Amino acid sequence: MADTYYIAAFIAVTTLATFATRVIPFLFFERHTEHPLVKHLGRYLPAAVMALLATIFLQRSADWSTPTLGLDALVPGALVVVIHLWRRNALLSIAAGTAAYMVIQQTGWL
Repeated sequence: MADTYYIAAFIAVTTLATFATRVIPFLFFERHTEHPLVKHLGRYLPAAVMALLATIFLQRSADWSTPTLGLDALVPGALVVVIHLWRRNALLSIAAGTAAYMVIQQTGWL
């Protein structure tokens, strides 16, 4: 019985925290959309986050001990960049890169 209350409380707190982190920025930035800092963050932060995620992906996912030196992660990463520059469709490029990465990992191709 105590586990049920603990799980319910855990779900309630995580739900509230998730909701708050989604709503608070909209409430704050609604009045400050013309502020130079907000414009600067809106322009440069997405690219910085993507570069950080790509770096972490290459460090954690690539196998740097094989003769191909990380091609198992570099090839899907390059595919994402090429498809995104070609089609300008984030969903398509991410899906293609994910599919390529999973095929390489499951088949042991590289």
